[in-house]
Amino acid sequence: MKKLMLEVKLPVSILREDKKYVAYTPALDLSTSGSNYEEVKKRFNEIVNIFFEELIKKGTLENALRDLGWKRFQAKWNPPIVISQESQSVKVPVG
Repeated sequence: MKKLMLEVKLPVSILREDKKYVAYTPALDLSTSGSNYEEVKKRFNEIVNIFFEELIKKGTLENALRDLGWKRFQAKWNPPIVISQESQSVKVPVG
């Protein structure tokens, strides 16, 4: 039996932390890491697939997406829209 596929564009931030790379999407509140850029992209794809597979198995996909701010328009789910990703300087008390 052929699996149905959903294609969505997810906002992804890829950060370098020392020798590791971290990929994070606020649309699913998921992150993963890898030892290089290509590996973290591959692992990100894998973790997103696992995330959706588990939600479908549990029958909680729609509730989870709604809780994450996704909107359903006709038969298509749309993630929240990232308005900006930037660095901002802030002053915080440290003692």
